Amino acid sequence: MIAGLALKTLRHRGAAFAGAFVALVCAAALVCACLMLLETGLRGGVAPERYAGAPLIVAGDQNVHETVATSSGKVKTKAKPLSERVWIPEATAARLRGLPGVSEVLTEVTFPVNGRALGHGWESAGLTPFTVARGRPPRGNREVVVDARSGLSVGAALDVRGEAYRVVGVTAQALPSQDTVFFSTAEARRLAGRPGLVTAIGVFPRVDVSPVLTDRLVAYTGDGRGTVEFLDAEQARVRLISLGGALGGTSLLVAILVVTGTSALAVQQRRREIALLRAVAATPGQVRGLLGGEALLVGLVAGVVGSAAGAGLGFWLRGRFVELGAMPENLRLVVGPFPAAAALLATVAAAWAATRLSARRIARIRPVEALGEAAMGGGGLPLGRSLAGVLCVAGGITLTLVLSGLETEAASSPVTMLTALVWTTAVTLLGPVLARAATGLLGVALRASRAGHLAVRNLRTDPGRMASVMAPLTLLVAMTCTILFTQTTMGHASAAQAAAGARADYMVSGVAADVVRRVPGVTAVTSVVRTSVRVGLDRYGAQGVDGGERPIGQALDLGVVSGSLDGFDARSAALSESAASRLGLSTGETVRLTLGDGTPAELKVVAIYSRGLGFGDLTLPYALVAGHVDDPSGTLLVEAPSVSRAALAAVAPVVTPAEGSGTRTPNAEVDYVAMGLIIAFGAIAVVNTLAMSTMDRSRELALLRLVGATRRQVLRVLRLETLTALIVSVLAGTGIALVTLSAFSRGMTGSALPYVPPAGYALVIAAVAALALVATSLPARLALRARPAETIGARQ
Repeated sequence: MIAGLALKTLRHRGAAFAGAFVALVCAAALVCACLMLLETGLRGGVAPERYAGAPLIVAGDQNVHETVATSSGKVKTKAKPLSERVWIPEATAARLRGLPGVSEVLTEVTFPVNGRALGHGWESAGLTPFTVARGRPPRGNREVVVDARSGLSVGAALDVRGEAYRVVGVTAQALPSQDTVFFSTAEARRLAGRPGLVTAIGVFPRVDVSPVLTDRLVAYTGDGRGTVEFLDAEQARVRLISLGGALGGTSLLVAILVVTGTSALAVQQRRREIALLRAVAATPGQVRGLLGGEALLVGLVAGVVGSAAGAGLGFWLRGRFVELGAMPENLRLVVGPFPAAAALLATVAAAWAATRLSARRIARIRPVEALGEAAMGGGGLPLGRSLAGVLCVAGGITLTLVLSGLETEAASSPVTMLTALVWTTAVTLLGPVLARAATGLLGVALRASRAGHLAVRNLRTDPGRMASVMAPLTLLVAMTCTILFTQTTMGHASAAQAAAGARADYMVSGVAADVVRRVPGVTAVTSVVRTSVRVGLDRYGAQGVDGGERPIGQALDLGVVSGSLDGFDARSAALSESAASRLGLSTGETVRLTLGDGTPAELKVVAIYSRGLGFGDLTLPYALVAGHVDDPSGTLLVEAPSVSRAALAAVAPVVTPAEGSGTRTPNAEVDYVAMGLIIAFGAIAVVNTLAMSTMDRSRELALLRLVGATRRQVLRVLRLETLTALIVSVLAGTGIALVTLSAFSRGMTGSALPYVPPAGYALVIAAVAALALVATSLPARLALRARPAETIGARQ
């Protein structure tokens, strides 16, 4: 019986459920897309390109391992990926060739050539396989073979690291995502700079080769060959797991908040109907059952539609990440049933729970009281809601204090979003109280006009309606400012530290330091190469520095607070204050770390510095780092006060330290795209809520028209009401963002003052204001198009 009544209600009041339906569709799409990213990170595979012709690839273990004891006493071995390629002994190939049943073994070296291209020795051409279409294979040390996409012909010249090579052959093949240049075997070994080591060994076996493999060697087959070929794919998978989990959790919390607000507004608009049901003897359980049944039906349909849309959104996200370089083209997006099923379940559960929670009080009170509240516009703030609001305030304070003590971006990012959401939830729960207080304060100014006087009376009559409008506006302002200005805060602090510590006039890349030193007027050149290292399983950004003939303390001002860089040598390391605090180390102690390619190292801590955001958590000897990274070219800091930029640009690309430092963190664009979905969801929620609120007042607006108000006057009243809600929401959202950003900045940069560009903040507020006013005016104009008498007489 209740199910049939719910179906009839949906059929005859479809417009009333449109707002909830839109919110639920957006929620399902957002959750489904985020879970697709998470599942891709967990199960995504990468098809091999370069190694497609070899059934088995032997390469280094690309993980660092550590055995740890759990709290329950069990021993577990954990692994974390390395940032650079692990090279292996070339002698392994001889052992593999000695195995019965192995028909062929091909060794491979890989090194960067002129940016995007990768260089190899011709002996490994069979791994793809590559064949020569024109010309012949390289034999001499100044001969190369290029791929079919290069655009070069036989006899052309090719410059590699300042040395001239002649193209003697062009292959018939070209790989989809990488350019390829083949050298002679001896020349490739020289350019790779790793004597006795290779990057991989291709094996064509008919037997198991594992008995000849050591602990640091791994045999890769199937898509595992793609994993070892594309190291950025494995790093992207780790990134997707983190991003998909954090974004999915944040999206779900935002969705619950938005859906609850939309459901509360929908139930509030049906107070007369619910009160009438109670007056004709409907029990509280029947009322809750009716509303819950409606919610289940709407949630089910919205979940199906939203999950389908979420699949498309997931593919769009993948395309954007590929364009930004955060995800390789050949990392396939996993499309499985789990994201859609989870999004559907979450949507239905959120719809049902939000509706039941919103209708809890009005379904329980006595019928006469229900009719009275419906006529008067609602009662005071329920005790349960007040307590929940107070608890959220306490939770916000606790999270703010926790956030101010977090010094790593991986730890602070999810807590930052959670802090802003908890504060926003507190404002939403206590919204009617804030609405009454704001109406009292702003009413003095509004009463100066007749339209303002009427707007104040409307706001005071039903503060719950104003609170419903404030909720998505506050959420949109708080989340947008938090998302945008965490990035600007980090980027500004990093750029400021780098600019203050870099004693250079120019930054040069793509050329050897000796070439720059020969330019007349150059007084000093400092070589810097960036990488990451592991201390235990924790990852730290690091730089290798070579000051040339000077101590690195004269080449870079790291802001040393303890120790000295004067005695910095090949066995020394300097740590940032943050890294030293996390590791519990001080000057004179030993730091044991794993370099980017898995090589262990023990170094003496000689200094601790304050400018870790600008220069990384660890500063290491250049010679140590350069021998363990895929691309050792790095950056040159050039001191040349009397040399023009054009003179240096003649030998290499040149930027100033300010241009090179930039104002964004490396993952800023990816974060903007990912978290921008939540901002878009918030914007849709604003439009949805304001449209629902305005359209529900069609009879009230018609009555104003009947008593003599013009359309312009009615619209002015509505704009003033929206403007009042907007002012309160902007103040609340800005306050939430500032509290969150200050705590974030305190932990990450040491300063409680976040960097908020005035123009960026003004643009956010202007966009939110325009959105709110348009979302009010358009539905109001539609409602005012009908004749007032027809609207008053229409069935409600």
